[in-house]
Amino acid sequence: MRNPQLNRHGELTHLITTEGLPRDILTQILDRAQSFVPLANREIKKVPLLRGKSVFNLFFENSTRTRTTFEIAAKRLSADVFNLNINVSSAAKGETLLDTIANLSAMQADLFVVRHEASGAPYLIAQHVAPHVHVVNAGDGRHAHPTQALLDMYTIRHFKKDFSNLTVAIVGDILHSRVARSNIHALTTLGVAEVRAIGPLTLLPAGLEQMGLRVFTDMAQGLRDVDVVIMLRLQNERMRGALLPSSEEYFKHYGLTAEKLALAKPDAIVMHPGPMNRGVEIDSSVADGSQSVILNQVTFGIAVRMAVMSIVAGASA
Repeated sequence: MRNPQLNRHGELTHLITTEGLPRDILTQILDRAQSFVPLANREIKKVPLLRGKSVFNLFFENSTRTRTTFEIAAKRLSADVFNLNINVSSAAKGETLLDTIANLSAMQADLFVVRHEASGAPYLIAQHVAPHVHVVNAGDGRHAHPTQALLDMYTIRHFKKDFSNLTVAIVGDILHSRVARSNIHALTTLGVAEVRAIGPLTLLPAGLEQMGLRVFTDMAQGLRDVDVVIMLRLQNERMRGALLPSSEEYFKHYGLTAEKLALAKPDAIVMHPGPMNRGVEIDSSVADGSQSVILNQVTFGIAVRMAVMSIVAGASA
């Protein structure tokens, strides 16, 4: 069955998930992003690729980095950008998601950037928009966050050049993390040699070994000789019941400190999708240290989101 994110020509027309996307599509996005990175140093930071197009940012969940970088990215592509305030929109009066989309489509929307608390919401929208309208998932429930994964892949490629010899550790609340899911699919598709999952048993989903990951509940063992450390935030808003004794106990065993990072390779890089909880999953000395590339991720996120929007909007109907 054809991937619903691709048109009949195999072109990316929506970005809903990294799962099932072929390696050449992921590489196309990373290569396009690389061409956009130098724009940040120009006096005029715009290109006309989406001139005349209307991009609607629909964030049904709170966001700082993702929403802002999508808005910057769309404006740098010369699009007309509209940010819908969900709290004062008709959605707050009971209008259904699809009715909201239908009305915005009637206003000549060309591209929807959607963050929603319900897993599958962007896919539902993609099924109901006209062929010339495109949907980009900015995070849906516990399901996927594909542009975060792609900017993570760009960051890794920027600092480590080649995926094939890397050992990458994903640490923390993997059970509730849409970022972890999207990263795992992207890392394995791009040919990373070894992907490790590190966390307490209560926060490790079943089936990770079947996906080819090595699973560790001991941080020291899991971090030994890794090239990349991706820390995750505790998703307290998605937890049901007491999965951890306390944040202090969590930091003791799974918080990334300088001492624990020393077990990784000397040139290992530290990543985090944000927002960070300092003193819970990462120590400030590491977050602000020389091996941290967390702010680079944010900067690269603009170029990656420019790449995604320019590629999907350029796909034929």
